[in-house]
Amino acid sequence: MTELTDAQVFALLTDGTQVEIRRLVEADRDAVRELHGGLSDESIYLRFFGLNRSMAGRVAGQVCRPEDRDHAALGAWLGGELVGVAEYEPTEVPGEAEVAMAVADRMHHRGVGTLLLEHLGSLARANGVAAFRADTLPANTAMLRVFADAGMPARRQIRDGVVELTMPLTSDDGYLDAVAERERLADVASLEPLLRPRTVAVVGASRRRGTVGAEIVRNIVAGGFKGPVYAVNPHSAGADLHGVPCVATLADLPEPPDLAVITVPADAVVQAAAACGRSGASALVVISSGLTGDQGRDLVAVCREYGMRLVGPNCLGIANTGIRLDATFGARRPVPGAAGVAVQSGGVGIALVEQLSRLGVGLSTFASVGDKFDVSANDMLMWWESDETTRLGILHVESFGNPRKFARTARRVAARMPLLTVLAGRSAPGSRAAASHTAAAATPELTRRALFAQAGIVATDDLGELVDAAALLATQPLPAGPRVAVVSNAGGGGVLAADACADAGLTVPVLSEATRRRLTAMLPSCAAVANPVDTTAAVPADLFRETIATVAADDAVDVVLALVAPTALGDLRPALGDCGKPIAAVVLGQPETVTIVDDAIPCYAYPENAVRAFAHAWSHARRHGTRASAPPALTGLRPDEASRIIGGYLAGAPEGGWLPPAETFRLLESYGLPLAPWRWARTQAEAIAAAREMGVPVAMKAHVPGVVHKTAAGALHLDLSGEDDVRKAFRWLDERFGDDLEGVVVQAMADEGVEVLCGAVQEEVFGAVVIFGAGGIDTDALADRAARLAPLTTQEADDLIGEPRLSTLLHGHRARPAGDVPALRDTLLRLSRLAADHPEIAELDLNPTIVRPDGVVAVDARIRLTPRRTWDPYLRRLR
Repeated sequence: MTELTDAQVFALLTDGTQVEIRRLVEADRDAVRELHGGLSDESIYLRFFGLNRSMAGRVAGQVCRPEDRDHAALGAWLGGELVGVAEYEPTEVPGEAEVAMAVADRMHHRGVGTLLLEHLGSLARANGVAAFRADTLPANTAMLRVFADAGMPARRQIRDGVVELTMPLTSDDGYLDAVAERERLADVASLEPLLRPRTVAVVGASRRRGTVGAEIVRNIVAGGFKGPVYAVNPHSAGADLHGVPCVATLADLPEPPDLAVITVPADAVVQAAAACGRSGASALVVISSGLTGDQGRDLVAVCREYGMRLVGPNCLGIANTGIRLDATFGARRPVPGAAGVAVQSGGVGIALVEQLSRLGVGLSTFASVGDKFDVSANDMLMWWESDETTRLGILHVESFGNPRKFARTARRVAARMPLLTVLAGRSAPGSRAAASHTAAAATPELTRRALFAQAGIVATDDLGELVDAAALLATQPLPAGPRVAVVSNAGGGGVLAADACADAGLTVPVLSEATRRRLTAMLPSCAAVANPVDTTAAVPADLFRETIATVAADDAVDVVLALVAPTALGDLRPALGDCGKPIAAVVLGQPETVTIVDDAIPCYAYPENAVRAFAHAWSHARRHGTRASAPPALTGLRPDEASRIIGGYLAGAPEGGWLPPAETFRLLESYGLPLAPWRWARTQAEAIAAAREMGVPVAMKAHVPGVVHKTAAGALHLDLSGEDDVRKAFRWLDERFGDDLEGVVVQAMADEGVEVLCGAVQEEVFGAVVIFGAGGIDTDALADRAARLAPLTTQEADDLIGEPRLSTLLHGHRARPAGDVPALRDTLLRLSRLAADHPEIAELDLNPTIVRPDGVVAVDARIRLTPRRTWDPYLRRLR
């Protein structure tokens, strides 16, 4: 069952209205009957192919009977009224179910049917239904439109005057894109009252300066917001409070506020929110902090009851410079500009507003989402995607509610604009109490880097680096490549810049012969013209400008870094300007880390800062405008067999545990993962027979419950070259472990190669994460690993292979032939699909996996299983 069957879910209709989606039970029978009884004659006819109103009672009984794998029914509720029903029943075709729905007449064309279809499809998919069938009259154009727009590849035929539609319940890119577009439109509509309010009320605004409520009112007034603004404070009712009228209660407002900002103490927040809902408010910003868990749940419940979107609690506020709204208690008003900013930390938000305003980059919208009870970074991404003003997105995210949806949304938005973030929480304890190497490797930093890389987000290590990158991306075109030309009037500074380029993965190419000839002709004889170009300190500004233009014209150059050391001989800063390619400057000795000069040229204090900014720009440019590919189709997968192995084990061990060796190897083989030939043996005679069958030499590995790392426990014997060796090894293991020895794995010894770790772990938040890096007994000590979220695309698998330092070994060198990288890619793709398809796999460790010139083989494997609920990360729902 999906999460939907266990709790109520709220989602958005096309116009941004919130509805509750939940399964229907016996207690809903009257509501179902009333819904059908209230349908018009036309709706009754189209739904039941006739005008028999007595059907309502029978349908109510059928729909509200207990749910099982063959039947499910969902209802959409608005303000306590049932406004839509969708159900499925099995057909005579295995794996197929017939879907039917009814929507209240007044709710037509608002997306109720489409939303119910999405949720019912997700539930059916989790229950093993492979396809929906719908029988519809040709005149029922509204329902036909619902099915046509769903994004499912429907097959249509007309039989006896009835349209028969068959829709496979796939979750391919086409379907997910259609769902995402519906979500974007609905989400943006729901955020209009929050980010473009016409009327604002500040609840709890004080008369005293220096209090949160008072400063928010003052910022709204000083910012020049054109709509009505009201303060709500019973102690100042009837007075003018910081330039706006004040009322005693929300009920006294002359008009419903689009946006209410709540600044009351934590104990009064829920009551204030309910009063906002009763007054007709559409959105809340809760500044207050310190809510208990129960208070937080009550706050969300109130917002859902009244259909209000919520920012916070525990936040700085929001701003939209396009309507001159500054509903924050920050000391500096945001300067209008092109950057959208969403942060969890109010302090980080203050710093970003200050820096982006100082630089002149400016902000379009700002949201301090705080504890993220509702509105999150996902919502702001969709808002920026729909906002023509925003050309740069900046995120500070400390936690993720739905990283899968976040990654897919961000990848789509990043194709339109640069997205920047800072890696928060990198110092969190990374060594969890985990038994396998793979689980220990999945540190918070590793998984966050994986998420951001796949989402196309530029991730920086600190806030200063983020601001540096933002200054470049906001002012310069994207680079066409990683090749940097360094022009400097100080040779030492140019050398530092070239070193920084090498560290950042950029190149400093030798300039063409023609370019070098032109530079030699124009510069002093002692100048260096190869790259870095050292003009010497004596050149005037016009010659320095000409040098920059000459270098930029070279086809071998993608970006130009101009480094200036101010001297008494003249100021070269006026020479900095547009050169036809991305350009940044370094002004040694400037007090600010980064500034932007009049010609929109970012100027950095140090070459390392400028180079890192260029590297981030190139990282974004490589992905810009490219559509993410889907995971490739893989042959030879047997997911049903894998499900039987997993289900069989969990049936006997409901709490989960380590899968025994034979089942582990069979599970891996069901997805085509390459294993060294193996046999399971319970006795000495079986072990000898297995070695004789496979040929020597062999390895013998003891299976002892509780022993995971066999080398450390003495449970591994290698290079057994004959029956005597096999016999002695088995006896040794039997004596060491006694009755705890359940058997041994006899496995053919693999040829030498590069030992790597291929693994997967199910993260509670991130889902299936694939880990790749240095393997063998030294894997933890080397800590040379990278990660990506599963399932992998071909490009993501290649990126994963190329990221760790050991990748140079895979490509070979004078003393080692290159490994079979295509076979390694295939291994990672299969492993990622196995982990993504079966969330019961908590940990999967193929260590070592040996990469040879002629293939890849895993010589040891561990899998830990846990019971898991199915959860659809792409289902439309509010947090």
